Amino acid sequence: MLLAVICGLLIVNLIVFFIFAGIFGSAASGTSGSTVLPRTGVLAIDLSEVTITEQELPADPMAMMQGQMQTTLGIYKAVQAINIAASDPGVKYIYLKADGSTTGISTIGELRKALDNFRRSGKAVIAWTEAPGIGSFYLNSVADKIYLSEYQGGNIAMVGLCAQSFYLKDLLDKAGLNMQLIRHGKYKSAGEMYVRNSPSEENKEQYDRMVNAMWETIGKTIAESRGISFDALNRMVDNLELCLPEDFLAAGLVDGVFSRDSLKQRLAALAVEKDFKDVKFIPFADYANAKVVPNFRAKDKIAVLYTNGEIIDGKELNNVAGDRFIKVIDQIRADKGIKAVVLRVNSPGGSVMASEKIKHELDLLEVPVIASYGELAASGGYWISNGCDKIFSDPTTLTGSIGVFGMIPEASKTLKNVAHVGVYSAKTHKHADMTRLTRPFDQAEYNYMLRSIEAIYDKFTTIVAEGRNLEKKRVDEIGQGRVWAGTDALQIGLVDEIGTLEDAISYAASSIGASEFCVLEYPKPLTTMESLMAAFGQTTEHDYVKAFQKLAEPQVIARMPYQVVVY
Repeated sequence: MLLAVICGLLIVNLIVFFIFAGIFGSAASGTSGSTVLPRTGVLAIDLSEVTITEQELPADPMAMMQGQMQTTLGIYKAVQAINIAASDPGVKYIYLKADGSTTGISTIGELRKALDNFRRSGKAVIAWTEAPGIGSFYLNSVADKIYLSEYQGGNIAMVGLCAQSFYLKDLLDKAGLNMQLIRHGKYKSAGEMYVRNSPSEENKEQYDRMVNAMWETIGKTIAESRGISFDALNRMVDNLELCLPEDFLAAGLVDGVFSRDSLKQRLAALAVEKDFKDVKFIPFADYANAKVVPNFRAKDKIAVLYTNGEIIDGKELNNVAGDRFIKVIDQIRADKGIKAVVLRVNSPGGSVMASEKIKHELDLLEVPVIASYGELAASGGYWISNGCDKIFSDPTTLTGSIGVFGMIPEASKTLKNVAHVGVYSAKTHKHADMTRLTRPFDQAEYNYMLRSIEAIYDKFTTIVAEGRNLEKKRVDEIGQGRVWAGTDALQIGLVDEIGTLEDAISYAASSIGASEFCVLEYPKPLTTMESLMAAFGQTTEHDYVKAFQKLAEPQVIARMPYQVVVY
């Protein structure tokens, strides 16, 4: 009977496998190679249809199963495509629609710079918006003309930036849970949400400065592009003056308020066509996939290593797993044709052990290593990259967070007062049960954990001092777990230059004297089937049990507690 059940399950799994293989095979067959582009047309960049990410990703298997085929493009390929379009006689102008974008603000900044360079070639960028918000308008403001829909459903959100944090101490107290936090860094706020019911003064200070530094970049860029003063823009946002389409038009933030039919007429006229139906639009993803190809003939190769996600221990596929990245860096080192490496960092940090493993392997590379920062290069993300030969950062990158914390929960009150469970620990030594969640630390145990935290913080400040050629005392002053926006990080010496991934790659090429080069991306993107297997493999009951067990282990973490989301 058992054998029959097992055989039945195997047959079902094989049927499911072949169904998935058929779905993904059909998806794969519609690749860019079979796409025919019009000889001339308007390049359409609609960020509700294509997501610009750090590294190009395979189709999300869960979304595909639901019939959602969201396309992604890596930021470097997107920028290259725009650069090619600038000199392509077949591209008349760019039509830009930024509404609905899930792209991060620093990535938007890189895309914006490429679009600005496109305009400088003499071609126009025309933006259409139906629901302007801070992030989308930051990108739209690069356009020669911005047109706003006259039909609004309360979707305008030009009210400023906001980063929120939540504090759970009172809730956890009610549940009888005690989060034991040991940290070095008065600004290291990652554990504050568990041990406080409001932010510390230091955390409020860094939050306020962080969002204001980001707004200075975004707001000043919008104001300059639209020919108004930054003070005037601040007044309008503060006084909630930007509510209706006519408000934007009166303020000079848009060039026209139209219906969709009127927009179509303008787009046709700009394309020198009599009727909108004659305008040929070129989808951005199709154009990029057809036009951007690696220069395999070049003898010099530059590796771009994407460290995108939380830094964790082990070999997991969807984050920056230490043991997996060791092997990836080994592959780079083994390829003697690779003359330089660009380390692209978009990480809030994470495991100290994994961060140190990755840094050690990067230090063994015998070629120039240039860092490029995306949305986040904080804590562990800064740990692995501060020793690079040069660091480029976006103005809005959140970086620094030079600090360490450890946190172990204990549930003695929950067990006693809520679950009514008694616990007895048979142990060989006095402190053998200190990390078993059933009792709080005593002073000796707290000091034991603190000693580890202090040693790691000392190492962190030492490697930053060496990597950035700073006095260790100075590193401690700008450290303490504090997060800095890219513009402030430049002023205090944590980064070398404000620039994009493209700038970092160009600098890497010039450092090796290469006029032609081939860019290779690492780690190799997962195939759709690998992504599917990873998705299913991480949703088992066994994995949830392992996650809970991991929570109970002593953890020493170099991680930033939050990121700012801009809509």
